[in-house]
Amino acid sequence: MIAALIIVFREVFEAGLIIGIVLAVTRSVPHRNQWIGGGVLAGVLAACVVAVFAGALSNLFAGMGQELFNAAILVIAVVMLTWHNVWMARHGAELAGELRVAGQAVVEGSKSLLALAVVVGVAVLREGSEVVLFLYGVIATGGDTAWGVALGGLAGLALGVMIGLLTYFGLLRIPARALFTTTTILIALLAAGMAAQAAAFLEKANWLTAMDNVVWDSGWLLSDSSIPGKALHTLIGYTDQPTAIQLTVYLAILLITFVLMRLYGAPAKTVAPARG
Repeated sequence: MIAALIIVFREVFEAGLIIGIVLAVTRSVPHRNQWIGGGVLAGVLAACVVAVFAGALSNLFAGMGQELFNAAILVIAVVMLTWHNVWMARHGAELAGELRVAGQAVVEGSKSLLALAVVVGVAVLREGSEVVLFLYGVIATGGDTAWGVALGGLAGLALGVMIGLLTYFGLLRIPARALFTTTTILIALLAAGMAAQAAAFLEKANWLTAMDNVVWDSGWLLSDSSIPGKALHTLIGYTDQPTAIQLTVYLAILLITFVLMRLYGAPAKTVAPARG
């Protein structure tokens, strides 16, 4: 029961942090609940499918199918998060000021919500599939009974959801304009961290072999397997033994994100109608 509680809490905790940030940053966007709720539901369903076919998936690409799959979904999440930040740089002032959004901005807002729905779905897919696989492993190795796993899993789920709610309501206390600045930075760091994790999975699959030397070891100070380390790993991509390629990818994604925000994030100028 304890093993199941810890496993489920850890994975729901990570997904809950991401969902809490997404809900907070879209608090002024119409219909956000449908999009984000749809992303959660799609992620749960996809996680079940992945868990069912996990054995066949892991045998693909010389036994590295799971690593490549994880890298692929993380890359999708990075693209969607970067897209959202660029969109928010363009329209964030309108949302923060709670101004009337023009028709085209509403359409673009739906597109941004689609991006965040995909990010939420990917987060739930990644963590949910790991939960199913880990719990199956606990039962298969005789570590606990099915009832014990179920009870521990429910307790872990409740704790993880509570952390997500605390994240959401904590961010809501931040003034709207400061919220957009805060969440823009958080999302940029989240995307960079996911990109670095994708690089780590590609290293495990031997698809990335250059610059694989460990730059430092900060495990003595903060292990990435501890609860604080896990939180930082989810939010900013912290790892206690990063490789050179992971650091390079991390910094590159941050640079690309902020360059795109500067180039394409400037609010569109409206032309005042001529007076006759």
